[in-house]
Amino acid sequence: MDIYIVIAFISLLYLCIGYFINKKNSKYLLAGYNTMTDDERKKFDIDNFLKFFKYFFKLQSLLSILIYILFKLLINEKIALISYSIFLILCPLYMIIKSKKFYIK
Repeated sequence: MDIYIVIAFISLLYLCIGYFINKKNSKYLLAGYNTMTDDERKKFDIDNFLKFFKYFFKLQSLLSILIYILFKLLINEKIALISYSIFLILCPLYMIIKSKKFYIK
């Protein structure tokens, strides 16, 4: 039962990130964007990136908890935790690769 609380908390955290990041606070909260110069920020499509970013984190929130529950019901808790962990490791890698397209050349 304790693991459900942890997984629900992590999913809620991802959901909050998806809802509360916006153009105003992205200058302070988005890693990489907050260290860019003003010229570099002009070359970055922040509006479309934020659409992608918000959707990504909301989807990650939902899918992560579903992956855990599905694998726990179909196989066992150990496989569910491994699958859940692999998913959480791969998600940021996917986001990094996809976010490169938002740089305006």
